Amino acid sequence: MASLRRVPRSPYWIACFTLPDGIRTNRSTGTADRRQAQRIANDFEDAAAEAKAGRLTEARARKTIADIFAIGNKDALPSASVKDYLESWLKRKELEAGEATHARYAVICRQFLAHLGPKAGRDLLQVTAKEFVSFRDFQAGKLSANSVNICLKVLRAAMAQAVRDGLIDNNEASRVSLLKREDKFQRRPFTLPELRRILEVADEEWRGLILFGLYTGQRLGDLTMLTWQNLDLGRRELRLSTEKTGRRQIIPLSKQLVQYIESLPAGDDPKAPLFPRAYAVATNGTTGGRNSKQFHAILVQCGLSRPQKQKSDEKSKGRSARREQNELSFHCLRHTATSLLKNAGVSEVVARDIIGHDSAAVSANYTHVDEDTKRKAVDMLPDIFLGK
Repeated sequence: MASLRRVPRSPYWIACFTLPDGIRTNRSTGTADRRQAQRIANDFEDAAAEAKAGRLTEARARKTIADIFAIGNKDALPSASVKDYLESWLKRKELEAGEATHARYAVICRQFLAHLGPKAGRDLLQVTAKEFVSFRDFQAGKLSANSVNICLKVLRAAMAQAVRDGLIDNNEASRVSLLKREDKFQRRPFTLPELRRILEVADEEWRGLILFGLYTGQRLGDLTMLTWQNLDLGRRELRLSTEKTGRRQIIPLSKQLVQYIESLPAGDDPKAPLFPRAYAVATNGTTGGRNSKQFHAILVQCGLSRPQKQKSDEKSKGRSARREQNELSFHCLRHTATSLLKNAGVSEVVARDIIGHDSAAVSANYTHVDEDTKRKAVDMLPDIFLGK
């Protein structure tokens, strides 16, 4: 039976009980209350007896620790399984992140849980750096190093919140090194003849996305999330906050964009997406990469890119398989807009402000680029339909 004793210069009772191997041992109960200390000592003894009989399961061991914690702290031990915690973290992120960002987080968390398998039901305390390394290496067999690092950074952020919540003491994900970044793939701007070929084969919604990409220089993820309330046709302006940097952008609308917008059927709901199909893809809880794949299919259709290899071909390569990179993508419209502005004589500071690039020159020397200056710059862009 468990007993108690005191030691000099300590206010806490010491529990004396027998370990599963028959050796008598001592453990501090962490309390000066004799009744609480006896209950804790009895729990130690009961757990040891269960272990000796081979009945001390993982769940029983956790319950014993939780009972001891509750006795000493008069409160339940905060705990969560990996699955439950990540689901609660994602719910919190619904309020803190944009829809597309939240969707990306959800995909990464779901992939991590699938990789853990049955371990996803275990307590968060049992996840070690080993599991994160395994997931990183598994993802490295399918994704680029940059994409794998994004997955790891998301999991690091989730575990950092668990530390702040008091569920774990250490962020095991932060102990895992990022992969060496691959050399940045060099993309080039589209030429105007190439853009006309693309517009000829694109459907109406994709024509709109391409025109917005060309005349605003914004990323595909940001454009797919646009709603009617982002537009102010009276002032000929597009207002949005970018997903990547959170920067608030006010971009003058070119004549070509205004004409395109006015050709669209007017809706009653200002929160309705400007590009419904692309918006649905970006927010369906899988991955916004499907929109990029659709644009790639357009490039293939007009002869500007090669078809991506089938999954069966990728599987035959095993862990060495990587998604092929193309020098042309939707992001190239961002390069194209920058190049066209500079070719039209627009200063680099103004071009950067319109596109949304961070610039040391802007930060050091400017607090605001005049809206009229940006409007004049946008009006200098060539008309893709006329070829001017």
